[in-house]
Amino acid sequence: VQLQAFGGGLVQTGESLRLSCANSGRYGFYAVGWFRQVPGKEREFVAAISWRNGVKYYAEDAKGRFAISRDATQNTAYLQMNSLKVEDTAVYYCATTVRRIFGPSGSDLYDTWGQGTLVTVSS
Repeated sequence: VQLQAFGGGLVQTGESLRLSCANSGRYGFYAVGWFRQVPGKEREFVAAISWRNGVKYYAEDAKGRFAISRDATQNTAYLQMNSLKVEDTAVYYCATTVRRIFGPSGSDLYDTWGQGTLVTVSS
């Protein structure tokens, strides 16, 4: 397994969760991204971070509530999610890309994916 996402769970509206994306074998990538998907819908971009310089990008709905970060020493990326809403309920995936990104990107730009972790926000 090269990427492993974990940290999902069941929380109530307004609470927080921190997701982790542990990288055990993927090197030479440019960025790590977080995406989410609900049944019947396409996978949507949440946030991304350049591994080299730490530049961050967010989906509009994530700005101000979510924070992406990385720890190069641990080879791990994080997604801190605050003020969670019911509509944040989804399976969250992390992925890496060897392509340079310059903003929010579609999932097709990412080439390596971890398994998802389920986030459920109840009202």
